[in-house]
This record gives sequence, C-alpha cells and structure tokens, in this order.
Amino acid sequence: MAKYQNIIKQITYLGFFLVAMFAVKSFHDAVPDQIYVNMGEELSYDFDVPVSLVLKEDSREVFETPSGSIAENGKEYPSYTVTCKLFGIFPVKDVEVMLVEPEAVYASGMPIGIYVKTEGVLIIGTGEVETKGEGTVKPAENLVKKGDYIVSINGEKVEEKEDLIEKINAFGQQKEVLGVLRGDEYIEVSLKPAKSSDGKYMLGIWVRDDLAGVGTLTYYRQDGSFGALGHAVSDGETGTQMEMEEGWIYHTNIIGIRKGGSGSPGELSGVIEYRKDACLGSVEKNTPLGIYGSLDGNLNQLQMGKSYGVTYKQDIHSGTAYVLSSLSGEVKSYEIEIESLDYSDTEENKGILFKVTDPELLELTGGIVQGMSGSPIIQNGNIVGAVTHVFVSDSTMGYGIFIEKMLAQK
Repeated sequence: MAKYQNIIKQITYLGFFLVAMFAVKSFHDAVPDQIYVNMGEELSYDFDVPVSLVLKEDSREVFETPSGSIAENGKEYPSYTVTCKLFGIFPVKDVEVMLVEPEAVYASGMPIGIYVKTEGVLIIGTGEVETKGEGTVKPAENLVKKGDYIVSINGEKVEEKEDLIEKINAFGQQKEVLGVLRGDEYIEVSLKPAKSSDGKYMLGIWVRDDLAGVGTLTYYRQDGSFGALGHAVSDGETGTQMEMEEGWIYHTNIIGIRKGGSGSPGELSGVIEYRKDACLGSVEKNTPLGIYGSLDGNLNQLQMGKSYGVTYKQDIHSGTAYVLSSLSGEVKSYEIEIESLDYSDTEENKGILFKVTDPELLELTGGIVQGMSGSPIIQNGNIVGAVTHVFVSDSTMGYGIFIEKMLAQK
C-alpha cells in the first residue's frame, strides 16, 4: 500500500512540476523582451498574466543600474534591465526597458509605386543554350543558384543585365569567373559560356536587375524620413529579399481591385507614374521590417497625413482598431478587431493578429489584399502598427508589425 502511495505522490509532484513549468513558459512568452517608455512618464503595464511592472523614470525601486544606452534616430537614450517576477516572487524573465522621447509621426495610408534596382544582377533560374555543334547545353547548371547575385565578372563590376551581356560577349568563350553574393557570403564561380546558334555567348541563366510593385506608405516624419510596407521588397521568383543598390517611390493610381477569397489572395492594381514630377522620394534601406528613405521628391503629389502619437506594444490591447487605406482616391479608416499579440521575435513583422470587420472594406476587397502592406493601424487615437500579411486561407485575417519596430529602423 505504502508503495502505491509513494508512486501516487511522485506522479502528483511530477504533475505539479510540469504545470509549473508550463505556467512559467506561458508567462515568459506573454511578457515582451523589450519595451519602450516615454521619458518622464509613469505608466503601469498589465500583460494579462500575474506579472506587472510600474515604470517610472526616476524610480530606484523599478530601475536598476543602467545597462547601457541605445541609439534611436541618431540619439542616445539610456536602457535598463528589470526583472519580472511571477506573483511578485518567482523571477520569470529580464526585460530591457528603453527610455525614449515622446514621438509623433504622420500616418499615411497612401498607395505608392515602388521601384528598386538590385546590387548586381539577381539570378532567378538556370536554363539551356541551343548551340550549333554541341546541341543543347547547360553551362551554369549546379554552379549557380536561384537567388545568387552576380556582382562581377573576371574582376569587372556588373551593375545591370545589359552590362552582364556585354561583358560575357566581350570575353568570348574563355572560362569566366563570376563574383557571386550568396546570402552573406561572397564566392567565385568559374564557368565557360556557350556559343548559341545565333552566334551570341550565353551562360544559360535567367536574371533580373530591378523590381517594381505597389505598396502603402505607412508614415513620415517632419524631417521627411519615411517607412513603408512593414516587410522587405522580395523577388517573387526566388522569394529572396532584394539586395538593393538604389530605389524610389512614386505616385500611383489604383485602377482596380481583385477581391480576396479563401485560397486566393486579392490584389490592388495600380499605374505607377515613372516620371520625375511623380517621384515622391528615394529608398535608402530595404529590410525585413520594411523600406525606409527620404521624401525628397515632388511632395505636391503626397496625400498629407494626420499626426498621431505612438503607442508601444505593451499598451496595445485586443479589441477595436482601424486600418488607414486609400482604395478610392482618399484615405479612409476601416474597422478591424485585434485578436491577439505576439511579443516574441520569432516573426518580427507578425506581432499583431487581426480580423477585418468593416462592412465597406469587406465589400471592396474581401479583407486584406496585396498592395495594402504598410497600411497604418490606429488604436485609441495613436498609431500602433502596420499591415504586413494576409492569410491565404482567409482574406479577412491578417498580421501587422508593431510600429516601434519600424520607427527604430530610421
């Protein structure tokens, strides 16, 4: 009997231990790793778990020894590390607290045409070359990969497709050394061009040196800096982020909307005006969290936005919010429901899960469609994030990025 009692006790203890571990893991994930606090503000945070912090700039009870400083838009701000404790007793995790000056930005929602030129030439595939005497050959097969960037040939810089074609034919049928960027690694690849049936030398690769598309301007500051999209400009063939040499944003007119549905994402169709007087600004960075640059073009084409304060992720809550988007010539707000928040950095631009509830938007687009990436998300009169993704299986569901992640880029 005693033996069975011991076994039951051990099982009970194990059960308690597993429950405790699960609870700690849940609480750990429910609290952000990093939070921003406006200087001079005293705020109370409630993360919907028995872990809460009261943060005050000059409170020794909360702020321990500063761990260093952070750079925000070229300025240095102090950062602190605080410990979150479950029920005020058990340490759950350390949180970095960064003090920043209160910020307001102009939320846009205006559609923009985006044009970027690659750094080097992007390989989107390999193929065959039809020759006169050797039949069909594949000079580049298994030597280069889809997603590689050719930046040089025999030591000479390559900037665009025409440049690559000229150099291949200038060097002729001698063995050529391609300087290739593969991810973060630079490699050199040797291969021999084939002479095609029409007398031209070819490597048997498909390449691209630019990309254009439609997206949405998220915000801009008084100094002209802007952020858009909330995700990278990526090549549709390879799925890789475009290694950008230069880029611009242009005024665009939306001429059609293809509604989204289950298994079929919709799309905004726009005419991009590639004229100097329609250029709004230059793109300086293409990052996984959006594109960033300066509005240094013809600002008469810019739809002026309204200034909004910034709400950081710990103050966003489930419930009603609004998406700003210009689908018919003017920016309007459409109601959405924020369903959950993900503070982890597993997927940095999918921190906000929301559902479109606005009848007008559902009628127009069926929910979120391609081209709406970057549309600002507003809650309680402040900007909190931007639309980044739509569910392929359900166009009424989407993801958004926390606005602080975009603002920290530039």
